[in-house]
Amino acid sequence: MAALVSALARPFRRGPAGLGTPLRREAMGGPRGWGRPGSEVLRKSFQRGVVLSTGSFLLYEAHKLISGFAEVHASFKVEDVIEQADYLYGSGETEKLYQLLVQHKNSDDVELLWRLARSSRDLAQLGSTSAEEKRQLTYDSLEYAKKALEKNESNSAAHKWYGICLSDVGDYEGIKTKIGNAIVIKEHFERAIELNPKDATTIHLIGIWCYSFAEMPWYQRKIAATLFATPPTSTFQEALRYFHMAEEVDPNFYSKNLLFLGKTYLKLNNKKMALLWLSKAKEYPAQTEEDKQV
Repeated sequence: MAALVSALARPFRRGPAGLGTPLRREAMGGPRGWGRPGSEVLRKSFQRGVVLSTGSFLLYEAHKLISGFAEVHASFKVEDVIEQADYLYGSGETEKLYQLLVQHKNSDDVELLWRLARSSRDLAQLGSTSAEEKRQLTYDSLEYAKKALEKNESNSAAHKWYGICLSDVGDYEGIKTKIGNAIVIKEHFERAIELNPKDATTIHLIGIWCYSFAEMPWYQRKIAATLFATPPTSTFQEALRYFHMAEEVDPNFYSKNLLFLGKTYLKLNNKKMALLWLSKAKEYPAQTEEDKQV
């Protein structure tokens, strides 16, 4: 604040070219003619004009100065919020993270928006969240992810979280909608990997997609057959390949990837390998609600 006051005071003392001279003249008694009859009215009018002109100039300069500060502050603010958000995410502070990010739900910054989509979804997953809140958060998360994609179609995380949130919404809209969205979801996951091949989580998600279609019950297959000329299909071998790919990119990165490696090996009747991966999943240090569920 002191720096701002000091900066605003400078035009009074030095000012731009042309401003200092009339101000000095006013201190010495003003222009000629102020001593003649009626000059008092003229003098006061002139003084008001000087004050208004000076005030307008100062307001204009203050606006420029404050606007400049605001622009700089805004650019740093986004970075600061993202840094704080990532710290809270890493610390498992789900509720605090959501409260931080939801303040920026009207932002145009893709990095803030996809993080808000993620935090909304994470909050919906908490056992302490009511069913009504869970539903609202699930739909909100999809809107945030959609907005993130609209702002930057080349953002890998936006594609990933749009796919995840679209899948979650399907849980509320029935199996027909969920299967109908399946191709779109996979396309977004694949696009996310194209943009960021080192994202183990998205590779894992394609593995989940493959696993889900590999174990799909017969009645769901019939629904899929009515929706697609060639219904989406997959195998447990394909799912296993993606789970291993994810582990190669980032070993031990996610408790659920360990769990699904074990489950997939069970589906393939390889109990020895299933025991290996399920044991790793059990020993994984639980930091989130999802880890505890695993």
